[in-house]
Amino acid sequence: MKQTYIIVLLFSFIIGGCSNFDDDINTNPNLPSQASGTQLIANASLYLPGLASSPKGEFMAQYLAETQYVGASLYPEESTSFYGLYQGPLANLQAVIDSDGLSASQGPVPNQIAVAKILRAYFYWNITDRWGDVPYSEALKGAENFTPAYDTQEFIYNDLFQELKDANAMMVAGSISDDIIYGGDMSKWKKLGNTIRLLMALRLSEVDSSVAMQEFNDALAAGVFTSNSDNLVFRHLADANSQNYWYGQVVDQNREWWAITETLVEEMKPVNDPRLPVYADPARANGEYVGLKFGEEENIGTEEFSLLGSDIIAQDAPVYLITYAQVLFAMAEAAERNWISEDVEPLYNMAIEQSIVQWTGSSDGVQEFLNNPEIAFDENRAMEQIGNQRWVHLYMFGYEAWSEWRRTGYPNDLVSPNGADVPNRLSYPDNEAFNNQVNYEAAVQRQFNGQESIYGKVWWDL
Repeated sequence: MKQTYIIVLLFSFIIGGCSNFDDDINTNPNLPSQASGTQLIANASLYLPGLASSPKGEFMAQYLAETQYVGASLYPEESTSFYGLYQGPLANLQAVIDSDGLSASQGPVPNQIAVAKILRAYFYWNITDRWGDVPYSEALKGAENFTPAYDTQEFIYNDLFQELKDANAMMVAGSISDDIIYGGDMSKWKKLGNTIRLLMALRLSEVDSSVAMQEFNDALAAGVFTSNSDNLVFRHLADANSQNYWYGQVVDQNREWWAITETLVEEMKPVNDPRLPVYADPARANGEYVGLKFGEEENIGTEEFSLLGSDIIAQDAPVYLITYAQVLFAMAEAAERNWISEDVEPLYNMAIEQSIVQWTGSSDGVQEFLNNPEIAFDENRAMEQIGNQRWVHLYMFGYEAWSEWRRTGYPNDLVSPNGADVPNRLSYPDNEAFNNQVNYEAAVQRQFNGQESIYGKVWWDL
């Protein structure tokens, strides 16, 4: 595995010094000669944990609260850059897709392109859900276009649905090399592509239910995750070169800056949730699980509150990106919406069970937990229960939980720190107003009546 990680040193798009789409103007848009297609895919895969491992994302979902630099969690109006995602993984993946020089020695060429398409779709899905309309069809053109137009989120979603279908259809027998996610197993990649489609379809439940239902059922029929072994999970190594972000922050740099929130503790502790001992450590002062109220305006000590759990900050802790439990929660919601014919309750129960197994490695305590009156399925509270338990499950992928909160409104007890509501999106990078002014202003006008704000709503967020 370590050798697999090292291959990416052969080629990498440098992102640190780039701040607009016209940097690196001499970059060859085709596959660079010093790296194979599968090595570029491996390089792009290294960016996956960064989609989840982010204090900002945890603040958006109110899983964590700041203890030291509290201003960061008070939802300041500030820009957030997406350049690293374009100049890093998306550039690598686009190079694979566009190249006519891929070598079959690394595996069937159609499979290399299919995997690149699936990962490219996943990164773009994350980008558009966070910012709204973004450069898409004109992006990644190198010297051909330094100022790409912003496509609408509706267009991007529809195009990504088609890209994922195309990726599914083009796969052939045979594995690919250098695959640090699924070890070259194309059946897993096919399930991943379909699962992304399924979850994307659910995101459209309020804005276009007919398209959402059709895409959901098509993805389900094509084959989605059927066990935790299918999960899209990035497995860090107990090695300084490939370690968990939170280990670097909390252990290496001794930054005990984050406690779990009172909201999360009060959701889990009263029902003896088996996941809580994984999510957090007891407070050192009294040995109890104690959450910090989100949005505290002054720095506080850490002895009296529960900090990130030992499993969460382990050097080799995995990052869960898309999981079987998510599929089951999605199916439970779809059943409640009458999109599918299955009964809601068994899917809800199985989703919780698989979440507990994923996080704890065991099914111990599952039945007792499901029997708790607050957790036991209640058809009169089905959407609330599904939404709340999905939120608990998505711990440490705050951006995804935040997207689900924006869509469903659950959990319905997130707080407004210092009078600031939870944001609806991320603001575009400041540089876009200067380097890509015409297209930036057109996008802001189209979506938000000309007012750039973290409180503007993306297309699917009604």
